Amino acid sequence: MNRKANGLWNVVLSGYPNSGKTLLAKRLVAEYQSFARVNVDALREMLFSETPPCRDDYTVYSLIVEVRDALLRRGYSVVVDSTAPDNVTREFLMSARIKRLNELLVVFNVDREVLIRRSVERCGDANLVLAWDKRWEKPKKECCLFKFKSNDIEEFEGSYSVLTEVLESETHPFKPEFRPKMLPLKEIRKRLKNLFA
Repeated sequence: MNRKANGLWNVVLSGYPNSGKTLLAKRLVAEYQSFARVNVDALREMLFSETPPCRDDYTVYSLIVEVRDALLRRGYSVVVDSTAPDNVTREFLMSARIKRLNELLVVFNVDREVLIRRSVERCGDANLVLAWDKRWEKPKKECCLFKFKSNDIEEFEGSYSVLTEVLESETHPFKPEFRPKMLPLKEIRKRLKNLFA
């Protein structure tokens, strides 16, 4: 399938492990030839063979942003596949220096019982959910936010349908002219470095 998104997009996925982020990212890339996927966990594994947090997450996120910006400059929309559990990380991943860019934070909304069940099925225990409980922050209201329900395949498909309508629409609240002002990139980088210190 070759769907067409309207404009250039920086879509940042945020959610607990096993919430459906990678499924969504891969589907967007498969259906929209103008999209590319960058995956924080894959880069972390490639560089350090470690799970989060690794010895140098700041470098991992900095490289993800560099790759994302290179893709955006080449005309590709980007979906950033990351847990992005805190607001500093989300702001960092959404702070692209590209003009006329549609930015969207997609936060996965999955019931805790479902996350625990998926974690037990895939990993044998609920430790992933418990670990992310310590870092998870409620997203700021002023960001361009889309809540993606993914408790089951029907919810996933319903959320996906609405998301594709947004991506393909000429009029949506995530256009640059409606986007709230963010902190300067220098300040966001400083906060991210302090978070991983």
